Amino acid sequence: MSNLYWLTEEQMRRLRPYFPRSRGRPRVDDRRVLSGIIFINRNGLRWCDAPAAYGPPKTLYNRWKRWSDIGVFARIMTGFAAEAPDNQTISIDATYLKAHRTASSLGLKKGGVVV
Repeated sequence: MSNLYWLTEEQMRRLRPYFPRSRGRPRVDDRRVLSGIIFINRNGLRWCDAPAAYGPPKTLYNRWKRWSDIGVFARIMTGFAAEAPDNQTISIDATYLKAHRTASSLGLKKGGVVV
């Protein structure tokens, strides 16, 4: 059994109205790329650690960056929040914390003595 995450066709149907129009060359499979972006964010992975099933990591990152810059993901969240029958139960958690590798030594004085 695979532990990869895939958006369903019903989920894609709800998301498509928020996608920007494709100009020039057709985009690669939106379902594959968005599923990869969700998988990476959900698991806290680096883009280069994306499973090959989602396509090249550079494609995932470029789509995420481009669509974030033009507000696609914000419009999706706003649109879904507006559709909800009970606005008091909506919760979108965007918490993401990452400590620098030197953060573990911040509590030490020079010479390695704990404060």
